[in-house]
Amino acid sequence: MATTADIKNGLCIEFNNGLYTIVEFQHVKPGKGPAFVRTKMKNVETGKVIENTFTSGHKITTARIERRPHQYLYKDDLGYHFMDSSTFEQVSLNEDLIVGAQFLKEGQEVEVVYHAELEKPLTCELPAFVELEITYTEPGIKGDTATNATKAATLETGAVIQVPLFINQDEKIKVDTRTGSYSERVK
Repeated sequence: MATTADIKNGLCIEFNNGLYTIVEFQHVKPGKGPAFVRTKMKNVETGKVIENTFTSGHKITTARIERRPHQYLYKDDLGYHFMDSSTFEQVSLNEDLIVGAQFLKEGQEVEVVYHAELEKPLTCELPAFVELEITYTEPGIKGDTATNATKAATLETGAVIQVPLFINQDEKIKVDTRTGSYSERVK
């Protein structure tokens, strides 16, 4: 058990029958009344961000989570299959546990977040940026760059994103997996 004095960014706590990580917190001491801690917490499983206020000295239950490197192997009707990079054990995850599943490529390195006491996988996080090849896009029209126009492009994983007009088929681009948007062309 810990108290509100132990709250810091990144701390994982059990709250309302779920696991939450502290995104932001502020300790407030008003001139009148008791002190309190205002927090923004992100649900580890769903990604939903909520705000909550704890009175100073309130007991909280901390949870231990671990990030372990895994390699993406393949997808079948049972789910997405990953291999632990250190123990070589395989684990299967449902698509709803993977953030940015449409950008997964075979052999890609990811981090799987585990609840340490229960040994239960909670989420799978891709790197912030991945390099993917464009398998299909309409050819760009030369000189059509007066506006910030975009066009649809199909990536090697099957995902479709918006890219600038000057991007062509068979080029490699960098994609932001958190927003699903084009970042830059890879040389």
